[in-house]
Amino acid sequence: MKKITWYLFIFLFFNFIAFSFSLIAYSEAIVFSQSKVVYEMPYPGILPDHPLYPFKIIRDRVLEFMTRDNLKKAQLYLLYSDKRVAMAIKLIKKGKDKQAISTFSKGEKYFLKIPNLLDASKKQGVNPPSDFINKLKTSNAKHKEIIEEIMKTAPQGQLGAITEILRLNQEIEKKLNQW
Repeated sequence: MKKITWYLFIFLFFNFIAFSFSLIAYSEAIVFSQSKVVYEMPYPGILPDHPLYPFKIIRDRVLEFMTRDNLKKAQLYLLYSDKRVAMAIKLIKKGKDKQAISTFSKGEKYFLKIPNLLDASKKQGVNPPSDFINKLKTSNAKHKEIIEEIMKTAPQGQLGAITEILRLNQEIEKKLNQW
């Protein structure tokens, strides 16, 4: 009888250890599911602190004016928005927080124009592809993630402007969820 209780004790002990490890693995899986958004930002090119940056702005505005198709313009605005966010990241690394926040804000304002273009395109009978809508949602989530990272390291005086950028991001998210 002592052997059976001893075996039962050993069996229960190892099951308890195995169950504990499975709980640890399960909790790690939960943390892993909260990982970063997988979306690669484009190369930003010339930054706003470069002397040739005004020429880049002129080029962008001419390209924006020349693009008449609503879906292509929406894709262009997504590119401009992502580039502005990438510029903001580089500017923050350089220690130019104020300029970075201004650039990020401009990027979100470009993004804010996209849902209206999608609506106009739909009224014309051209629905945007579902993969483009998914790309927009992923990009918006990445922008939100970057905003939250910036909030952690930004100076106190800049938190109001960053909060405004976050508000724009949430407004965009609401509009994109209608698609």
